[in-house]
Amino acid sequence: MLFHSIYGPRPAVSAAAERLRAAGHEVWTPDLFEGRTFDDLEKAREYREEVGKDELLRRAVLAAAPYSERGLVYAGFSLGAATAQTLALGDEKAKGLLLLHGTSDLAESASVDELPVQLHVASPDAFETDDWLNTWYLQMGRAGADVEIYRYPGAGHLYTDPELPDHDGEAAEATWRVALGFLDSL
Repeated sequence: MLFHSIYGPRPAVSAAAERLRAAGHEVWTPDLFEGRTFDDLEKAREYREEVGKDELLRRAVLAAAPYSERGLVYAGFSLGAATAQTLALGDEKAKGLLLLHGTSDLAESASVDELPVQLHVASPDAFETDDWLNTWYLQMGRAGADVEIYRYPGAGHLYTDPELPDHDGEAAEATWRVALGFLDSL
């Protein structure tokens, strides 16, 4: 289950899903923004606020529900990574968690049984600061996750999206090589 970023279901999400399918994975890409896409971060944030965090999470849960019995690997880009994390930590059948460009707060009660987690982030990243990532890593470990973090110096926040200014082709290709190996191992 691959969740889009705050920019909505842009072509980069479809391209990522096709890359994963070509490697032999079944992939679902729910549209939590009901067809809206954005090129401007402020407009995207306004829409997210208008819809609300609870409604977006409700949409994500409804999208994942028909497939959760299979044991999903949850994945997402930035805001979608935060959504994927929330769902994976609440799904005892989750097989893994692939986070691209983002993380989320953990509930104090979060608990998983050695859930494999892989995070790919820019370094530095204004949205995923070093202090935050250190805290997040420790919290995930306490929750029982088996976490790997990959950092890409000089890349922008959403460096895997070729249509955004953050794009870094070399970092994106490195991310996909490592991520596909991770998925193949699950």
